[in-house]
Amino acid sequence: MLLAVYVRPVIRNSIDQAIAVAGLVLAAAILFLDLEGSRVTKRVNIIELMRWKHILTVLCGTVILGSPFSVQAESDEARDEPLFYPLPPNQPRLQYLTKFSTVLDVSAKSGGFRKFVFGGEDNEGHLVTKPYGLAIHQGAIYAVDTRGNGYAVFDIANSRSRFVRPSGAGALIKPINIVIDNDGTRYITDTGRKQVLVFSADDRFLQAFGEVGQFKPADVAISGNKLYVTDVMNHKVHVLDKLSGDSLLSFGEVGSEIGQFFHPTNLTISRDGSVYVVDQSNFRLQQFSPDGEFIRTIGEIGSAPGRFARPKGVDLDHEDRIYVVDAAFQNVQILAPEGGALMFFGGPGDGRGNLNLPTVVKVDYANVAYFQKYAAPDFEIEYLVLVANQFGSNKVVVYGFGALRE
Repeated sequence: MLLAVYVRPVIRNSIDQAIAVAGLVLAAAILFLDLEGSRVTKRVNIIELMRWKHILTVLCGTVILGSPFSVQAESDEARDEPLFYPLPPNQPRLQYLTKFSTVLDVSAKSGGFRKFVFGGEDNEGHLVTKPYGLAIHQGAIYAVDTRGNGYAVFDIANSRSRFVRPSGAGALIKPINIVIDNDGTRYITDTGRKQVLVFSADDRFLQAFGEVGQFKPADVAISGNKLYVTDVMNHKVHVLDKLSGDSLLSFGEVGSEIGQFFHPTNLTISRDGSVYVVDQSNFRLQQFSPDGEFIRTIGEIGSAPGRFARPKGVDLDHEDRIYVVDAAFQNVQILAPEGGALMFFGGPGDGRGNLNLPTVVKVDYANVAYFQKYAAPDFEIEYLVLVANQFGSNKVVVYGFGALRE
């Protein structure tokens, strides 16, 4: 059983507080002016203003009072030891394993060769510039690059990497998320094209789903012969036929009541077919049946464990524990199936296991064998947890969930 382990708030000095609060007030003013001048409906405009009022309140409180998610930096001695979560003396359940950012992260080159070529970690050339979506399939990690018009492939199974930048009819403008079917077919959402693009297992463009004005797809998930697609433009979830792209149904509308959305971004599907949607600007998750019937909400705005300030990616393990990325706190929370907070991991920075504007989280059982070598000798991995970061040197961070051998 997981333990709920959190670190007490760290009070910052008064100068830092004053600077931070002044910056937040300035940001609020800029956002207000920008929203007042934007061409959006009055209803959405008011909701957006209220959203930023709430989030700035949370951030100001976090700056002044500290956050329960505060963590201490590693000492030089600790960097030579396995990094576990929760921190000792608690029983370790999650270990930081490795990260992927550059071509050399999947090669057999030595650290000396790495330093000779790049002059150190901070100067390495990243294979992916600003990743958002992630997938892992047959020993390879796929990271969608929102700036690179394509996706990076870290092929751990074959110790090689590549970057795929489709052209012609399959050219990507602003790819966001990716999901890979059992046969290797890739489905990529593109908010620039406002379509879901389909590619074969060998990266050939096959077709695109989405008519003009139909949706602005942020995330996509597969369930049987259906695709579930979040729509940040119309504040809905669309269900499409996986083969034809035909619309089967949609659910949701703009608002903050139950069953309504304000910027539904990411989603995942449980083993029983339930659909979990990150309702980002309402600071919560919502769970629906496969047919779009509302079941429950999880979480609310706040800085306490189990609450959110900027929720993004979501995934579930086989025990229905819920993993939620929060870009404001730069961590991942693990929630119990009923929604209560269990633990968190990550934290801001570029050190081992740190996160830097994290986006999505993926739980994977099928590729553990490729990563057991990174684990401590007495730590048995049950499944992998992968997190993408838009900035810093840890573009893709891989953790292993498991337990010490008895």
